Amino acid sequence: MKTGVIGLGAMGIGMALNLHKTNHLQSFWNRSPARAQVLADQTGLVAAGSPAEVAEQCELIIICVSRDADLLEVVNAMLPGVQKNSVVIDTSTVSSDTAKQVAALLKTVGAEFLDSPVSGGVEGARNGTMAMMIGGNEAVLASVRPVLETIGDNIVHMGPTGSGQATKAVNQIMAAGINQAVTEALAFGQSMGLNMDKVVDVVGSGAAANWFLDHRGKTMMQNKFDPGFKVALHHKDLMICRDMAEKNSGTILPAVEMTLSDYQKLMDDGHEDEDISALFRIKKGMHDK
Repeated sequence: MKTGVIGLGAMGIGMALNLHKTNHLQSFWNRSPARAQVLADQTGLVAAGSPAEVAEQCELIIICVSRDADLLEVVNAMLPGVQKNSVVIDTSTVSSDTAKQVAALLKTVGAEFLDSPVSGGVEGARNGTMAMMIGGNEAVLASVRPVLETIGDNIVHMGPTGSGQATKAVNQIMAAGINQAVTEALAFGQSMGLNMDKVVDVVGSGAAANWFLDHRGKTMMQNKFDPGFKVALHHKDLMICRDMAEKNSGTILPAVEMTLSDYQKLMDDGHEDEDISALFRIKKGMHDK
């Protein structure tokens, strides 16, 4: 299936390279041409000049951008080139309302839409092992599943349009709580004078084991915070979660509120592009006082 990718950040380029390895990648575009040129050099393909040009060449278009406004801008730019019966999949993290708005836009030109936020970080995108939480028509998903299996290994239909984004909100809230717990616990362990590599190994083999501890525990002990998943992006996602909760039931999410406050401090100090494990900076600072 001729597939295009729009948005070649840390996640998008990993997906595009896996699609190229399996002979699915047909076209790609990125707002910053330099990033598109990097992929062109790696694949021998020529970057498209616009989102509409990608849509003209492809039966399946995968979008990976940062924010709701970016997604709407890209989709509107695509519309003149979108083929009837083509499928557009958004792997960004946006609100459920935005996903429904995009589906309505694409319906006007006879295209199908799946909202498919992903989890697994840069490693998952690079290795083709992402979890994909998909909202939309299940039959449409079935038609593109063989392509998606080259970029994700856990592809789950969650329900109608918007359900994928709602599921990703669950994931992002949980990730906030895990980040809080792991960074706080490791800062405590360090303050107790423990060998923290041994702590990470033994705790990671027991009941408190988790992906974040396994992949970020030892690097944060070395004060290395290469993304990963950037603080600013998780902050943006948690703002979406807060808004969705308020609109749905007016509930307050304490772990989200605490993490938003902590991330704001990190961003104010210039750490917005670091991995979310940079929360350790704050937790460690509490024990240093």
